[in-house]
Amino acid sequence: MTKIYLASPYSHHDPAIREKRFVSACKAAARLMREGHIVFSPIAHSHPVALHGGIDPTHNFDWLGQDLPVLAKFDEVHVLCIPGASESKGVKAELQEAKRLDKRIEFMFPSERIKRLLKIKTLTVDSLLKR
Repeated sequence: MTKIYLASPYSHHDPAIREKRFVSACKAAARLMREGHIVFSPIAHSHPVALHGGIDPTHNFDWLGQDLPVLAKFDEVHVLCIPGASESKGVKAELQEAKRLDKRIEFMFPSERIKRLLKIKTLTVDSLLKR
């Protein structure tokens, strides 16, 4: 069983987009769990914590301070490639940490249709970090 940390974008001024990103992260985490992996999705964990715990999700709370120590304990980092992933400061920080820790990094898409819509043929960690 592989322990997978699922990196995905979240922050956005529009709450509907944050909710959509949360749902996408939950679906991707469930897919990996059905495949038999142990999965931690910071977005699936933190979104309800923020909403029900009185933390403003648009405020600069130190989410990376919560997430990066968990990332260090996992075998691989999978990046959920949905709109916003290449611009996400959080995803970039998670990738930099994964690279520093020499973690295996994989890119996953919600579907082949999304992969085609995003027009991604080859994606590398370095190309994502340069964006």
